[in-house]
Amino acid sequence: MKKVLLILLLTLGVSQVANSQIQFGLKAGINYNNNGDLKLSNVVNNAVQGADAKSGFHAGLWFKGKLPIIGLYLRPEIVYTQVKSDYLYKNANTSYDFKKIDVPILLGKKFFGVANVFVGPSFQYVLGTNFGLSTVNEVKLNKFSLGLQSGFGIEIGKLGLDVRWERGLSKSEASFADGIGNFTIDNRTNQIILGLSYRL
Repeated sequence: MKKVLLILLLTLGVSQVANSQIQFGLKAGINYNNNGDLKLSNVVNNAVQGADAKSGFHAGLWFKGKLPIIGLYLRPEIVYTQVKSDYLYKNANTSYDFKKIDVPILLGKKFFGVANVFVGPSFQYVLGTNFGLSTVNEVKLNKFSLGLQSGFGIEIGKLGLDVRWERGLSKSEASFADGIGNFTIDNRTNQIILGLSYRL
């Protein structure tokens, strides 16, 4: 009986996928990122220092399917992202970059046959960080966080171009120590994302 139910469920699932006309493809692009503050502790002249934005990049897969609601679509993505910022640490400009997996789930609407707007949550998993000084060691990292993406784009044939704004919502910090003191960096992104996609 269980096998029969499983076969029926699989058959219904395949049928729904086929009927929903799911599209998928590849995407890549550049990110102009600005992390949050660097906060010093246990250091003389405790201070908060803001980040200077730098460009990064992303690449991944996207999927798109129409919803029963007329005119709306759902677009989940799986994207590898690497972003970078600069901080002034001990009177020297030092780069900080981190790598993450983003899974945005976007709800969108198409206009005029080629234009679209969208918004949705972005679930993020940080793979690792690098602070550009050999004397600094990472001691703690919040790996999971939640963000929000919104934007607009155009699609012509199999090609698509979109511009997004992303803001981190949940707490996400990396803590470091250098033998003298320690500090934390707020990993919540505030970035503009320019992406190019191709439908397979």
